[in-house]
Amino acid sequence: MTSMRQDRPFPNNLAQYDEFVIQGLISPEEMRRVDCNAQALGISGLELMESAGTGLSMVARKYQKDRILILCGSGNNGGDGMVAARHLSGEADVMVLWYNSGRQTEGTKTQLHRLAGCKVCTIPFRCRDDLNHNKEIFQNTDLIIDALLGTGGAGPAREPLQTCIELANNSSAPVLSADLPSPGIRPDKVCAFHRAKTDEAITCGIGIPLLAEIGTGPGDLLILQERSPSSHKGVGGNILVIGGGPYQGAPYLAGLAALRAGADIVRVISPCCLPEPDLIHVPVTGDKITCEDLEIIIPLCEQADVVLCGPGLGSESHEVITEIAPYIKKGVFDADALRKPLPVAIESLYTPHAGEFARLSGKDAGGTPAEQARAIKSSGISGTVLLKGRVDIISDGTRVRFNQTGTSAMTTGGTGDVLAGICTALMVTNPAFEAACTGAWVTGRAGELVTRTYGYGMTASDLLSAVPQVLFRKTPERE
Repeated sequence: MTSMRQDRPFPNNLAQYDEFVIQGLISPEEMRRVDCNAQALGISGLELMESAGTGLSMVARKYQKDRILILCGSGNNGGDGMVAARHLSGEADVMVLWYNSGRQTEGTKTQLHRLAGCKVCTIPFRCRDDLNHNKEIFQNTDLIIDALLGTGGAGPAREPLQTCIELANNSSAPVLSADLPSPGIRPDKVCAFHRAKTDEAITCGIGIPLLAEIGTGPGDLLILQERSPSSHKGVGGNILVIGGGPYQGAPYLAGLAALRAGADIVRVISPCCLPEPDLIHVPVTGDKITCEDLEIIIPLCEQADVVLCGPGLGSESHEVITEIAPYIKKGVFDADALRKPLPVAIESLYTPHAGEFARLSGKDAGGTPAEQARAIKSSGISGTVLLKGRVDIISDGTRVRFNQTGTSAMTTGGTGDVLAGICTALMVTNPAFEAACTGAWVTGRAGELVTRTYGYGMTASDLLSAVPQVLFRKTPERE
């Protein structure tokens, strides 16, 4: 059993969801997320590479050149160029100059192997001397296709790629770049795959599903940053959770979830102290959090990287949250913090369910995911909203993302606290929108894993051990 949801939350025809695709240029980072999500939806990397290379060859044909030189790097951009070489091999004299770095991606290795049976001249290079030895081929060609780096490039190109780029720039032949120009190269045209990354690029569709772009997926894990071996305590984030009172366990579940999602230090301000040695309890004066505790709370808010307000708080403490909000750099507001007047931090994430959203906005969220997304965008809420439901809707007022992970066993109490804690930890190093998208996907995937074992007997605390399995272990979805 992989999921206890039997319904299909999205319709078979996603045409009505076109409006949620962000228009204009797409960043290389966002494109990598979309690529990864497409593969999770069943479109293999080789299929995407084949479509990209085919589109590139179609643009190259428009030049009507007899001699074509294709420069291929070690990454998938190089594989795109090799596919184009195979498609063009029967129509022109094609030469592939490829960087033999020893670190080719599996897709590029496959495409290089496929070229062996084609009428294509392949020349490897390892260093500048190899390029200088073959520099005449840059002058004896009619068209150069740049498939060196693409979206995988960051910063100035290193040798020997820098020399390769200089030789291409010094050639009289026009340059056609694949997807994104390699740093420093001067292209005549750019053939972008899926969506343009630069102005005036020619765009070729490569069969990426709409849901790969507007939905969450394993590609959202790409926001995670590797820590330096010299990292010290606290680099993963200093988190403050404010809650408890009527519901004693909620802030502790959220705090433990933040730790499981990578936070280093988590303090919990609560009237009740539960024996959790991994969390630092900060007591208050009475049996609920009141404005008398502001002298304790405000300095801790100023010190924290992210503050989570609301789990188990109760309605009588809302004034405290509105008082401390201006002192919070990054804030996640959940449960009883989701009341009017709405607390606003410098950067805010709100995590309501449908009823709490109606309480905040005065609007019914609607029935379908599309209706709910429109309701959030038009709500006037300043910040990012993660509307929890059968399909989670994440929006910052401009962008919208839909999350479908999770199971019907996750209706058990406390799962929302776990979600809030995960989002809080992710906000340490990421903006609210990206943290919410990743947090929603991770929480749902963790629930799917736990449901396989416990079914409807799962508890919110069962999710905690599954969270790092989804976030930090290399699963097939991330390979």
